[in-house]
This record gives sequence, C-alpha cells and structure tokens, in this order.
Amino acid sequence: MKTAQAAIADFLTLLHERGYAFGTRRLRGIYLTEYLEHALNSPGTPPDLAAADLMELDRADAWLAAAAAGELRQRNTLRGPDAEASAAAQRSRIITYNVFADYLRTPWRLEVPSNPSGEYLDPDEASRIIHTLAVQRPPTANEVTWIRTAALASLVAAADRSVSELAELDVSNLKLNERPPVVVLEDGPVELDDQTVSTLRRWLRQRKALVTRTIEGTDPGYLWIPTKQAGTPRRPDNAPVPLGARRATVRTLHAAHRRLVLSVLGRPVRLGELRPPDPT
Repeated sequence: MKTAQAAIADFLTLLHERGYAFGTRRLRGIYLTEYLEHALNSPGTPPDLAAADLMELDRADAWLAAAAAGELRQRNTLRGPDAEASAAAQRSRIITYNVFADYLRTPWRLEVPSNPSGEYLDPDEASRIIHTLAVQRPPTANEVTWIRTAALASLVAAADRSVSELAELDVSNLKLNERPPVVVLEDGPVELDDQTVSTLRRWLRQRKALVTRTIEGTDPGYLWIPTKQAGTPRRPDNAPVPLGARRATVRTLHAAHRRLVLSVLGRPVRLGELRPPDPT
C-alpha cells in the first residue's frame, strides 16, 4: 500500500486527468492534506503513514472532531480564529473522506449528514445537479433560455463567482480553445472543467444563432443576452431593442435559474449553493 501522502497526490492527479473542476480539486486537496497533517501530529504516528492506516475510523473521527471545534482553522473569520466549522464544511470533509476511501477501496465509510440549510453543496453534489440541468429540458422550456441557464449554473460552480460578477462577461472572456480552457476574470484566468466547457459551447452556438436572427451589424459581444422580449407593451413607433444588442440583467438570469430548477428538480437550489463551500 502506498504512503498516505503519495496516495493523495495520485488521487488529485487522477481528478485533474478526469477533468474535474479546479474548485473541486482544490477543496479535496485542502481537506485531505488537513486530514493527513492532523494524523501525523498525533502521538505515535509514523511519518510514512500508509494510506490504508490513514483511513481508520478512529483517525477520521478525531479529525472531524478537531475541525468541528475550530482547532484546524488556518485563518481568522468574523466569528474568530477558533470558530466552529460550518455544517457545509463538515459535510464536504465527510464526502471527501468517502470519495478518497472509494478510490483506495478501503472498507470504511462515514454517514453524510443531511443539508437542511442549503448553505452550500459539496462539489460532487453540485456537479450532479449541474449535469441534470444541462441534459433535462423541461417540456415547456424555451430551448435557448434552458441552455443559457445551464451554462451560467456551470460557470458559477467552476469559477466560484456570483452571478453579479459573471453577468458583465463578454464572449471574449472565454478562452475555450486554450489548454487548459479558462475564463478570464478581473483577478485573472480560472481553469474550466470539461462539463463546463461543453455546456458553454452549447450556449455559444445558441447565442450566435439568436444574434444572427435579431441583429443587423456588429455583435456587441455580451456573453449573456436576453432570449426573449420583455412582456411590456410598446408604442408602435417605439421598436423593441434587438435581443442580442443588450446584456441580460442579473434579475433575469436569477429568475430563469429559479424556473429551471423547480421544473427539473422540483425544489429550489440557489445559484450560490453551487459554489464550493469555504474550506474552514
């Protein structure tokens, strides 16, 4: 059996090779490194601790208890440097343990608590929801709106940014042909996973067709554009603005997301819940 340190490194490499989002890999790496360091700081633990020995339930329970008490916090928060870990962070620690245990094929698993608050979803949970939104079109949904909404949800999770921050993007901010593909934000490029790239490409095709139908002249380049005209009546002499000639508003993007998740999932899931939880 490999050492725990080598197994963690190989596991994170595998996630990268399989196209997992940067935020997912970062979160898994933070928690597994935290877990290993906590184990190595325990009396009598050898420095070359085997991966299988790391996964023993007594070690996992001690790690989670220390994290819950705020003993492993690496930075200060509004609640103080020793504040208890959030429920979302603890759920992600448990899910990370279980995912790594599956990879190692060790026998132990931890029970994942429910998520009644809806504060954040673990990246694997968020990924499943994003995939569902991208492949299940409600019968009554406008196809262009559906794809735009699925693409936005995927980008929120992959870039770990709010809708307000992403609403001002232009098509030129997407560098999908680069290796790795990235979205360029104000603070620099953010790597995109395969699922996000695929859904964004679908939206760009829909967007191009919509702009071609509605605009005569130069494409203004806004990434998120309205997909249908507002229902406000206009005077005959006041022609509506072509759909591709203006940005979709933050309110419009949020409203489309609410409609889609209720139609597909039957329950609300805020866009903010799809962002990786704060690893504290």
